[in-house]
Order: sequence, then structure tokens, then C-alpha cells
Amino acid sequence: MTMVGRERESAAVLGLTNGVLILTGEPGAGKSTLLGLAADRHRGRVLRMTGSESEANLTFAGLHQLLRPVLAETARLPGRQRSALLGAMGLGDDFGGSGSGYTGVGDGGFGSPGSGDGGSGDGGPPDRLLLGVALLALLSDLARQSPVLVVADDLQWIDAGSLELLAFAARRIGDEPLAVLAGTRDRAGEGARGGATAPFSGFPVLTLDPLDATAAGLLLDRQPYPPTGSRRLRILDQAAGNPLALIELARANGACGAGSGGSADGELLPPTDRLMRVFAADLEALPEATRQALLLVAADDRAVAGRVEALAPAEAAGLLRITGGGRDGWRARFRHPLIRSAIYHSVPLAARRQAHRDLATLLSAEPDRRAWHLAAAAEGPDEEIAAALEESAARARERGGYTAATTALERAAELSPGRRDRARRLVAAAGAAVSTGQPHWVRRLAAQAAALTDDPELSAEASLRVGQVLTLSTEHDTAMSLLLRAAEDPKLRRAALSSASVAGFYSGDEEYRLAVRARAHDDPWTLAVTDPTAHRSERVAAIPALVERADGDPARLISLGAMAWLLDETALAVRIFDDALHRWRLGGSLPIGLGCSAGWSYLDHGRWAQAHTAAVNTNSAGAGLPHLDAAARSLEAAALALTGRTDEARAASSAALSLIDPHRSRAVAVRARWALGMAAVADGDHVGAYEQFRLLFTADGDPVHYACSYPGVAELAAAAVRTGHGAEAAAIVERTADRLAEDPSPRMRILLHRARALLEPSQAEPHFTAALAEPAGGQWPFERAQILLDHAEWLRRRHRITEARHQLNTALETFRRLGAPSWIDRTQAELRAAGVESVPVGPDALTSLSPQQQHIIRLAAQGLSNREIGERLFLSPRTVGSHLYRSFPKLGVTARSQLRDLIEASGQS
Repeated sequence: MTMVGRERESAAVLGLTNGVLILTGEPGAGKSTLLGLAADRHRGRVLRMTGSESEANLTFAGLHQLLRPVLAETARLPGRQRSALLGAMGLGDDFGGSGSGYTGVGDGGFGSPGSGDGGSGDGGPPDRLLLGVALLALLSDLARQSPVLVVADDLQWIDAGSLELLAFAARRIGDEPLAVLAGTRDRAGEGARGGATAPFSGFPVLTLDPLDATAAGLLLDRQPYPPTGSRRLRILDQAAGNPLALIELARANGACGAGSGGSADGELLPPTDRLMRVFAADLEALPEATRQALLLVAADDRAVAGRVEALAPAEAAGLLRITGGGRDGWRARFRHPLIRSAIYHSVPLAARRQAHRDLATLLSAEPDRRAWHLAAAAEGPDEEIAAALEESAARARERGGYTAATTALERAAELSPGRRDRARRLVAAAGAAVSTGQPHWVRRLAAQAAALTDDPELSAEASLRVGQVLTLSTEHDTAMSLLLRAAEDPKLRRAALSSASVAGFYSGDEEYRLAVRARAHDDPWTLAVTDPTAHRSERVAAIPALVERADGDPARLISLGAMAWLLDETALAVRIFDDALHRWRLGGSLPIGLGCSAGWSYLDHGRWAQAHTAAVNTNSAGAGLPHLDAAARSLEAAALALTGRTDEARAASSAALSLIDPHRSRAVAVRARWALGMAAVADGDHVGAYEQFRLLFTADGDPVHYACSYPGVAELAAAAVRTGHGAEAAAIVERTADRLAEDPSPRMRILLHRARALLEPSQAEPHFTAALAEPAGGQWPFERAQILLDHAEWLRRRHRITEARHQLNTALETFRRLGAPSWIDRTQAELRAAGVESVPVGPDALTSLSPQQQHIIRLAAQGLSNREIGERLFLSPRTVGSHLYRSFPKLGVTARSQLRDLIEASGQS
């Protein structure tokens, strides 16, 4: 079993059978656990040494640890080598001599001349070269008997003599089954001993970076008492991806009990004793003035002004770094958030409250910071502070700070003297928490509010908020029940039905869809989501006015982008999403789940890199929303399949299907099946493709999902004609055409024409002609190129070679631009069959870039500066510039001004 989030690292250490590998990382990153995993799994002999700060100056203490289990094996060494090794460890040739050992603490230079006999009796320093040769000979001899793994932990505290000897032997490992696996703190932590691990420089290094958000959330979920709500978010924030911190803070949270688990009081969680030992070991050695200044900057990292000199010893010790100055002011950047927490909790509560009061008096011009410090200093209910926090929450929401807004409202509720004000603020907190995607947090806040009041309006709004966040979960039944109940309140009806339509869409349940539609009246959004095929043209015509009415509100624009996508107005959807997401990023982070909703329109529009980025950036780590995770994985799988990464696509699709019940989350299930089908098409597995696309429709030929199944109808037909299922597919195609007969979208008209052309070759030409003549067809470049390829194959088989070549060249250009390797290969094969000897080419230069680089190039082509691009993508201008510098040679451009023409030529503008 591998460690959570350390699959790559686990594979590396378990695969080490020869040579050297050094693991680096901050304390708690998992180095010792990985070393233990490798030792436990090793099939041969394992020798260990572990550094200790108390023994760091005892020369050859580490060597003694390492060789103690194999001292008897030294009998096979030549006499001088054996005497040198035993003497270095303070042992005589009989393992008991007291006068022959070397027990000094000097470090003599490696390989410097010594006594000549390795310290066997004259009291001089041992010959390090002889010792190194002896150690290498012993380890090699042991490796001839069985594989040997040397595990050295905490290199930074292993005595220099032992470290030099082990490094000497490690550099001379041949092809025998001998490996050295070592762990050390990151280089920032080596300053205390002046780079003591220098002998091991130059060896392969594997750095244990902080866990990403997904792995951190999964690790929390595996703890005995997984934290939820605001406490979960704060643990994730303070642990900063450190596995030990995640485990210890979750344990401490469980020990506190559920009653305190969700309190908004206190920004910094108290570290456990174990974490205090790890992250605050150096505090006592600092001057009193430094500790006082550290307490203030731990309470507020911007409280540096006037304290730079006092903080200098802490900066020298590596606890923090002072940055900024000038107009932006000074800030303290702690090496790890838990150092900040350890400093904050190293003093009594009374001292912390006084620090917050002192800071509040200095912040009269900054109401948000002042409100938080007053709240941290408060000893009981205080309406004035509660009101100030409520105002701060409103400002945070305007900036997209949903977690901050929720936390402020929750704390305001705790400080509210009146029950109704407390309940009102808890419901408002639940509303803000919906955008964090934290169902447990929303539920707890709503439950607390319900326990305080019988006000029907507040109860209805609480139901609305819980129902809204559950639309992103697998609890569609509960979400629908709560939302329909909330819809009984006239003030909440529109919002409740809008959210209920989303729950119904994800579920795909016909009963839910009809229940919401019956209550929708004339709301265009709800009508479009519950039935995007009815009165489609009328709904499409209404979108421009709705966008105008949205007045730049990114939340409303996101909804309208989704509406346009559902109505198959893909180009319009992309424009709306681009605008909405840009506006949202300018104001703060996106509410959870929105990136994925835009990703499908990008995929359909041929912007596959952007779709993949949207999928990767959409996750609910820390929230516990398997349905959202499954939706992101299905989108990722689709992008991977189209770009030829079929093994990864199948893995992502399978992961998506494992997270949900396909019968209760039909939208995600159908999308995951579509991705599996496209992976099979890319691999030339027509039987597998037909099996997957057939699952988009019921046994009777009805769509499994009322909206998501239909785009797969042409792929079903394509796979059917290659597997002998033409009659079955034809029945489904005609059933689909009948269902959409009232007002089909241009896209569905095109797909139905393609399906009929493939299924009825003798009558195919008018269908191909109609599909390719559709004016709106350019919105779906991949699907159009597929039709060109199908038509060309049909033409070539009828010996209309000249016409076929033109179609094939056009299709090839599109597939190359999109980066669709399987379809490129197929098109080139057709060109050869048509007598055109084409040179095999890969995807165009733009698709050779990473998804992030492609996004940066597109924004640069629009004329945005590095700073503006960085603001959109949350990157530094320097990072943007670095990406552009690396991308220009690949694109064959030398100036920014050339990018617009390149993008336009690629057709991806």
C-alpha cells in the first residue's frame, strides 16, 4: 500500500535496488515513512542509521548504528580494514578492547593521512580512505550474499565522519544489489550545521513537495475523525500540504469533539505537542524582544512595521522572512504556517487577547482587520463587534472571498447577544458557505440556525442553502426535497427552482425533471435546463437580452453560459464563459465547481487544452463532494481521449464511474461513458466503442440522460457500422430524430446527418452535403473534421479521388490544429490510399505546449501584458514571462506581435 499523495515517491523508493537516492523535504513531509516503507518491503538485508542531534558531534556514532547488526561479518575483511572499522567504533578486534578504539570528536579531512593502521593502537586519527574502502568492501560482501539496502534517516544530524564514509562507499557502488536510501530536511534546514550533508551532494534527489489539494483532502478523509466545515478548511490551510501536520491537526480536532470542531473563533488552530516540538524547537533560544514581536506578527503577518530589527534573530534562524516595504508595507512570511501557529499558541490566552487588542488600536483605518482583531480579543457576546464582522463579510463576498465571508458571519453569530440575530447570521453564513462547496459546513450552520428560531423564512432559506450545496454531491434526492420545500416561499422560489433544475440535470431522473419543470412557469433558465430541446430557438433568442440584464455579474453570466451550452450555442457559451470567468478571477477565487461547467463548452469548441485545465483545476478536495470529483474526472477523460492519451482517459473515466451510482448520477455517467467510447475509437477498438456508446441509450433506445446522451448518437452509428449493429443503431438514430423533430439544434442536425450517412451508404451524399453546409458547423471543429473524413472515405470508395483529397486535406489540417493524433493517422492513411504520399506530421506547434502555456499564448495574443495574464491565471509576471520565453522557440516566433497571426492561422482564436 502506497502513501496518500506519494504514489510516485513510493514507486521510486520501492524500485531502488542499486545506487543512491536522497529524499528531501520539510519536517513531516513523509521522508521517514517512505524510508520505513522501503525497509519493510526490501527482500534482502536492511542496515539502518538515524541521525540524532544529541549525537551529531560523536564521530562515527552513525557508523556504529549501521554496522552493529553485522559486526560478525567483519571477520571476512582483510585485517587492516577490519581493525580500522572496529577501531573507529571504539571496538577492539575481539569487540571488547578498551584501548584500541578511536573515540575523539575531531573531523579530520576525508582521505587525509592518518596513523597508517586505521587507529589500531597508536592513538592517531584513523585513515579515512582505509575506513571508506573497508566499509565499501563489507557492504559489497554482504550484497553478494543477499541484496542490501542501507537506510539513512535525518542525514543532517548524522556525524560528519559517518556521513563521509557512507558517501565514499555510495559513490563507488557498482552493479551489485546494493542501494543507499537516505532522507534529509530540505536545504533551508541545513544552515544550522553549515551544510553538513555536503558529502551527499550530487546524488539523485527526490524532493517531497507538499501534498496537493486532492491528496491532502483524501488524507484527512482517512483519519479516524475527518474534520469538516470551516475547521477542515483551516486545517488544510495551516498544514499547507504537510502530511504530519494534516494527521496531527485532524487528531487534535477529533480530540476536541464535534462541539468545538466548527467554531469560527480563532484563525490559528493550536498545534499538538508533537507539532510544537517539530515547528517551534528554536523559540526559547530567541531574545525576549524577538518573541514579543513574533507574537504580534503571528497574530497579523502585516504587523511588521517598527519591528524589523526585533525580528532579525528570528529571520536569521529561518523561522520567517521579511518581505515588502515601500507602498505595500512590510510582511512576515513564515517558513511554514505551523511555525506561525506554534508561536501564537506558545503563550497563554490572555497574552494572545492582549496582542489582538494592541493590534486593533493601530488599525482604525482598516475596518476588516480591526474587526477580526477585536473578535479575537472578545471575551463574550458583543453586538458592535458582531456587526463589524457582518460588514466585513459583505466586503469579502464582493471580492469572491467565500470562506472568509462564511467564517466572519459564523464568528459574528457567536458574538451576537440576541437569538434572532444569531440565527440570521448563521443562515447568511450558510449562504456564503454554499460557494465553498462544503456540504458539512453548510448543514451544520443551517442546523444551528434551526435550533435557534422557528421563523419560517429563515428555515426556508436554511433549506435552500443546504439543498444548493447538495446539488454538487451525490445526494440528489435530499437536495431536490429541500429545494422544492424552499420553493414554497415566494421570495425564494426562483433561486430554489433554479438550483433544483441543476440537481435534476445531474440526476437525470425523469420524475425530478418534470417536477421542476411544472413549477418553472416562465423562467428561461429553469426551462432550458429541464428541457433544452423544447422551444430551443425561442430560448436562444432570449440569451443576448439576459446577458445584457446580467450587467456583468459573473454568477449570472456563468448561468447564462451554461444555458447557451445546453442549447448547443457553443460559440456563444464560450464567449460568455470567458467573460464571466475573467470577471470572477478579478474579484477573487471561483466558487467550487464552476470551472468544470465551462470546460465542456471549451471541449466542444475545440479548445481542448483549456478544457483539460478546467478539469484539473476543479476538485473538491477538502469538501467531500464525490459527484463533483467525478464530473471533473469525466471532463478530464474526454480531453485525454481526444488527444490520444487513451490509457489515462480510461483511468480517469473509471475513477469517475467509481465515485457515483451511474443510475442516480446519469449526467456524469453518460459523459464518462462517452469518454471511454472516444478512447476506444482512438485506439481502433470498434467493439469497445460500440459497447460504450450503446450505454448512452436504454434498451428501448431512449436517452439515458435527456440532454447528455444525444451528442453520442453519431459515434454510436460510426461504431455500429463497423461491428454489425447497423439496424439497432439506425432505430436509435430515428428515435432520436423523432424526439428532436420540433426544433433541433444545428449541432444535432449535423450529427443526425452524419449518423444517417454512415448507416445508409447508398443514400449518404445528401446527408454529408447537408451536414457540411450547415452555417453554424464551425462551432464544433472536431465533429466537422470527422464528417469531412467520413465523406472522403465514402468518396474514395466510389473512385472520386480528387474530391476525396480535398476533404482529407481540410480534415487533416483541423486534426493537426486540435492535436488529435489518432485521427491524424487515420486521415493520413486515407490520403495514401487516395494516392497522396504525405509526410507524417504531428499536431501543430501550439498543441505541443502544455495546457497552461497554450492559455498564456492565447492571452498574450490578445495583447495582455504579463501582469494582466498573471492576474487572470494567478501567476506571477515572472512566471508568465518564463512560459513565454520557453514557448516562443517551439512556436517559431520571435516577437509577441506575431502571436495574433499564429492564433488566427491555427483557427483557435
